[in-house]
Amino acid sequence: MNILRFMEDFPTEEACKNHFRIQREQEGVNCKKCGHTHHYWLKSKGQWQCRNCDFRTTLKSGSIMEGSKVDLHTWYKAMAFMTYSKKTISASELQRQLNHPKYDTIWRLMHKIRTAMGKRDALYLLEGAIEFDEGYFEKATSEKVKLKRGRGSQRQMNVAVMAESTPLEDIETGKKNSQCRYFKMKVLYDHKSETINDTLEENIQEKSIVFSDKSTSYVDISDYVEIHMTEKSDKKTTKTTLKWVHIAISNAKRSLLGVFHKIKGKYLQLYLNEFCYKLNRRYFGSKVFDRLTLAVAKYYW
Repeated sequence: MNILRFMEDFPTEEACKNHFRIQREQEGVNCKKCGHTHHYWLKSKGQWQCRNCDFRTTLKSGSIMEGSKVDLHTWYKAMAFMTYSKKTISASELQRQLNHPKYDTIWRLMHKIRTAMGKRDALYLLEGAIEFDEGYFEKATSEKVKLKRGRGSQRQMNVAVMAESTPLEDIETGKKNSQCRYFKMKVLYDHKSETINDTLEENIQEKSIVFSDKSTSYVDISDYVEIHMTEKSDKKTTKTTLKWVHIAISNAKRSLLGVFHKIKGKYLQLYLNEFCYKLNRRYFGSKVFDRLTLAVAKYYW
């Protein structure tokens, strides 16, 4: 969303309310009392009323905004700033841009939006040819605690990275390359094969081909997908078979570390949600903002 376009389309709180009402109705409004899905809008009250039991639902109720005292115009401005650029934005910078008095309010608001991003992407499974590997992201730790280094270090968070890549071969030259569609990144809290298996089962379709290195954690992958192909991990594998996952890992680290420097482990998944959400919609242009308002309209915090 271009900021100038945003100012034209959403100059007031009322304009945001009208747009969000349409988004909520597109996603579907469910009655909390009887579960009915048929409602009509009470313009004078700014609420929906259930046709079955007359229970009323407010504009924010049932969305990621439920319980928030922040006005819709501020929510919309935050979503615009979070989608207008490929790069992320810090809560302190957004607070400054919105001229909002409370940092904590903006920080929580952004994490709610990131939660909606993650839940939206969780609706879709990767399919076809999938690259799978792990990346290590440095996290914020106490300087007083002495921590070990290397694999399994308390300084780093392990992240499973999946890329839906399609191998292509030029008919004339026979040269092979690949194109990448969608990505997923999931924080792993251990190195057990069971954790890897659960991650695959939740994010990849069963009739897929998975490419990975020969890690001992990947021994059971073939039980969860159509075909599992492995190669010894080296520089060549990184540049060919697992090209896209390593590009994604590199870009994510550069993006997050450049803005936040270090991130607490318990919040890393939220930041990865935002990175993948925008990466998966990199060709959507100004439509990313509208897609985000749909995601926010659908899910609870």
